[in-house]
Amino acid sequence: MSDTETTTQSAQSGLKTGRVGKISGNKTIRVDVDNLTKHPLYHKYVHKRTRLAVHDPENTAVVGDTVEIVPCRPISKNKTWRLVRVISHDVAV
Repeated sequence: MSDTETTTQSAQSGLKTGRVGKISGNKTIRVDVDNLTKHPLYHKYVHKRTRLAVHDPENTAVVGDTVEIVPCRPISKNKTWRLVRVISHDVAV
């Protein structure tokens, strides 16, 4: 296994999919990742949302887009995720 394959495999281990909720400034977006977890006592499914600050170096994502993100080194105080690709653009009517 080469170094590039190892890097790609380890980077994709933390791959998440979410929706862009806000553009927080230049090269920064806020992505909302929704999780469905089972409540430990009542055994009902509960929706949980995590908001992550994501580095978008080319400013390609807009609000409403579905994106893939991956963890990376800390870029700023709260920004430790990087944009991999835009899966689908939101079509505003």
